[in-house]
Amino acid sequence: MAERRTHNLRVVLGAPAFRRLLGVRLGGQFTDGVFQAALAGSVLFNPDRQATPTAIALAAAVLVLPYSLVGPFAGVLLDRWSRRSVIWWTNVLRAGLVLPIAALVLAGNEGGLFFTATLVVIGLGRLLLSGLSAATPHVVTDDRLVTANAVAGTAGSVAYSLGLGCALALLRTVLPAGNHGYAALALLAPVGYLACAAAARACFTRGQLGPDEVVPHRPGLAGEAGAVLRGMVDGIRHLGWARGAAYAMAAQAGYRVLFGALALALLLLYRSVFGADDLTGVSTQLGLVFAAGALGVLAAATVTPPVSRRIGGWRWVTGLLAAVALAVPVFGLPFAPPLLILLVLVVNVAGHGIKIVVDTMVQHECADAFRGRVFAVNDTVFNLAYVVGMVGASRILPLDGRSPALLVAAALGYAALAGAYALAAGRWARRAGDDIADPERTAALSHR
Repeated sequence: MAERRTHNLRVVLGAPAFRRLLGVRLGGQFTDGVFQAALAGSVLFNPDRQATPTAIALAAAVLVLPYSLVGPFAGVLLDRWSRRSVIWWTNVLRAGLVLPIAALVLAGNEGGLFFTATLVVIGLGRLLLSGLSAATPHVVTDDRLVTANAVAGTAGSVAYSLGLGCALALLRTVLPAGNHGYAALALLAPVGYLACAAAARACFTRGQLGPDEVVPHRPGLAGEAGAVLRGMVDGIRHLGWARGAAYAMAAQAGYRVLFGALALALLLLYRSVFGADDLTGVSTQLGLVFAAGALGVLAAATVTPPVSRRIGGWRWVTGLLAAVALAVPVFGLPFAPPLLILLVLVVNVAGHGIKIVVDTMVQHECADAFRGRVFAVNDTVFNLAYVVGMVGASRILPLDGRSPALLVAAALGYAALAGAYALAAGRWARRAGDDIADPERTAALSHR
């Protein structure tokens, strides 16, 4: 099994087109890490603005919800426009929009204009990631998709974490803390975004990344709007046929709701209890949390491809949800920092493992003409569920984040989610006789 896993990895990394697409992803996510570190420093960890749980949750909502509401329509664009062009233009637009954001940070003016520009930059970034996922089947074969998704997702998360780490190092060594330092940090982002845009333009032809069947454009605004609406209906109807992918997306949405609640509680704990309101100390301690999260992502990427091929994606997702249901009370209820680090590790293994399976199921079951729409819908639900979890938890969490009741409720929620998903997805996999496991392995398991 280890030899086969190594072979799959060699084959995927040996594909030149995949390596080029991966390079575009890594450059963009590293730059995202740098840019979002500047945003977090200027808004969330400003000593002059001690954010309450509700304020933190609302800030997350402001940054995520607008794109979540229009994300499905963006998916239609991924099935109508050259995906290489989408990658190019999203990066160019992001580079241009960061400039006024940096000026606003420098002026200390984080009002409506600041949040509006930030919304657009982050929304374009989510559109870009959806486009990269929809393009992946054009650079690797179907039987290598699970490995390709593991490599891309893991490397992207690591690149993002490295961007955060490099930004933090610059703030501690070169750049001053405060508006000037955060603005200077933000000004590094356009360099990375433009480099990614140039790489995409140089490495791929216009139609190389799809879509294979381009929907004809209709003249006039009304025609285009109607095409978008009809396209969304078609995408949702198509997902109804790809039931395995639909169940996996629903399980991931449930996971994200509970994850949002836990994330807010953890942030409050580290800022109020463990950090004793020392925001400099908080950034150091949160570094351990990010490290545990990155390790969890790496572990999930290593384990998920071989395990999901052997036992099937739905069984692996069920096991991951059940593992989190056990880990939350065991590692969370003592409210001890070392055990919370272990909880972060387990939760991130589960989250990234589920994401790899969901992405692969969408790519495996959905026709290319609909993948952009399905990925955009999935991305919208992914973000919306996280915000729902944070906002809901903000109404019941104390200021220090210490809530045994919330942890017990989250554990029970994960257990219920694991059971419901196993029942629905297992029944569908046996009925359809298809999963992301090896074909012969799937057939053997489905008759047990």
